[in-house]
Amino acid sequence: MKKYYLIFIFLQVHSLIFAQKDTLIFSAYLETYYTYDFGKNSEKPSYFCSYHRNNEINLNIGFLKVQYQSERTRTNFAFMAGTYSNTNLANEPGVLKNIFEANIGWKIAKQREIWLDAGVFPSHIGFESAIGKDCWNLTRSILADNSPYFESGIRISYTNPQNNWFFAGLLLNGWQQIQRRDHIRTPAWGHQIVFTQSDYLLLNSSSFIGEVRSDSIKTIRFFHNFYGQLLLSKKANFTIGFDIGLQQKPTKNWIVWYSPVVIAQYKLHDRAKIALRGEYYRDKHQNIIQVPSIEGFSTFSYSLNYDYWLAPKILWRLEGRGFEGHEAIFKSYQNSFSKRAFWITTSLAISF
Repeated sequence: MKKYYLIFIFLQVHSLIFAQKDTLIFSAYLETYYTYDFGKNSEKPSYFCSYHRNNEINLNIGFLKVQYQSERTRTNFAFMAGTYSNTNLANEPGVLKNIFEANIGWKIAKQREIWLDAGVFPSHIGFESAIGKDCWNLTRSILADNSPYFESGIRISYTNPQNNWFFAGLLLNGWQQIQRRDHIRTPAWGHQIVFTQSDYLLLNSSSFIGEVRSDSIKTIRFFHNFYGQLLLSKKANFTIGFDIGLQQKPTKNWIVWYSPVVIAQYKLHDRAKIALRGEYYRDKHQNIIQVPSIEGFSTFSYSLNYDYWLAPKILWRLEGRGFEGHEAIFKSYQNSFSKRAFWITTSLAISF
């Protein structure tokens, strides 16, 4: 009887998963890298969490993912490892450091695309993610490494019938954290609005509002991310982005930081692309980025990368990236500091 009972349970689960219109997808991603730092540092500064180790071959991120979707439910779970998770999730306890994505959603309205999702998600802020192959540049911008890559909470979203407007409201555990801190019990809020015009134009507005220090010392953070992506032709693409943040100090004063970025991508042929990025990051009061400087963090960065698809699922990339600081804030050889820094990074990404 026990044997027949197990067979019955298996058949019921099988029919549930593989019912009509239901899909179950397994996928994996692996990205190795090597960075040569002309300053001869063993690792990048703490405000860079991607490709963090220098002068050694390492794993930036690798994950296994399972996705399930039916007509009115969806679930995503991905477990990861690599220097990205070690650096960017260092404050998360235990196994939470290795959670890349874990969420479940329910379609509220049968005839409309209104979804309620809960769990751990990729961030609703920014145009870059932790997955290298999905980004135009090999390394992430300064603004991406210093704004949320992930978030946890509840999201309600709506996509219109024409599929060109997307709206989302979020109730979050905080600024890039899975487990809410004990000294912060107040939830944070966020929004996202996306407009797309065919494949030629995308405009995005995202925000975060919430406490980031403690409930007893009011330090509310307001953060807004805007970017637009324009396809000029089948070969040329542009991204223009601007982040701005405001945060309340215990003295009731407000501090501001901001970062504009411009990226141009050009398709050389079916298997190769190049991308050029210019960006500026200004954090005078060192609210986000702490450096040995009286004037705070004020840095221009530029990069040029070359991408080549060795096979349909294997991407090789090479990038040169430089930094020009207002002051000598970049640590270099023998504990000296310089206004300039330069890295060469290469990566190999495989997805299947």
